[in-house]
Amino acid sequence: MRRNGMSIGEISKQLKVSKSSVSEWCKEIRLTRKQTRNLKNISVAHGLIGRQIGSQIQKDKKIKIIKFYEDVGKKKIANEISRGFFMLGIGLYLGEGNKNGNRFQMTNSNPYIIKSMIEWLSEFFNTKTESVIPRIMINESHKDRELSVIRFWSKTTNIPVSQFRKTVFIKSKHKKVYENRDFYFGTFVLRIEKSSRLQYEILGLCKATLEYFRYQKQNRFV
Repeated sequence: MRRNGMSIGEISKQLKVSKSSVSEWCKEIRLTRKQTRNLKNISVAHGLIGRQIGSQIQKDKKIKIIKFYEDVGKKKIANEISRGFFMLGIGLYLGEGNKNGNRFQMTNSNPYIIKSMIEWLSEFFNTKTESVIPRIMINESHKDRELSVIRFWSKTTNIPVSQFRKTVFIKSKHKKVYENRDFYFGTFVLRIEKSSRLQYEILGLCKATLEYFRYQKQNRFV
């Protein structure tokens, strides 16, 4: 078996004896260069497979941990969702909303954030869908996908395609390569018509929130 190029480990498994015994029996046998090279290639291949298996185990473990904490998060947030939703909207506008001018405007590429903001405006400010002025900004390399992109956002927000304003195509000196081109939907610009009072009201809430958290330890909030 050894003269035919089998490894010590393979012989040990087939004969069901220890590797040390096989090694002792075969110590006088010399393998050819070809046999040695073949055994080395097999060893490298087995090592690669082992590393791939190990990598997959770690990946599965990470996914399991993430899923666990996602479930924990869902349970915790369920108790706070009512008042938390109001504060979520303020936080989103603080991060992504227009702070100047006299109209409500928010820009983001995350469909869930945009959808949540529209629902937030409806629930707490009685904003109608008909008053939303939607516009898409997208890289010019996606001109051929304009209609499908608008339809995606229309379905996400429940806003008719006819309500969308003219798409803004962003020019770039360097053409960006998107790994998942068909799943890139640009950026959604959320505006509300005749929204100066709404803008002032939300900015007032944002300022009050920041002041509260800034001064609460000193109990100086008025």
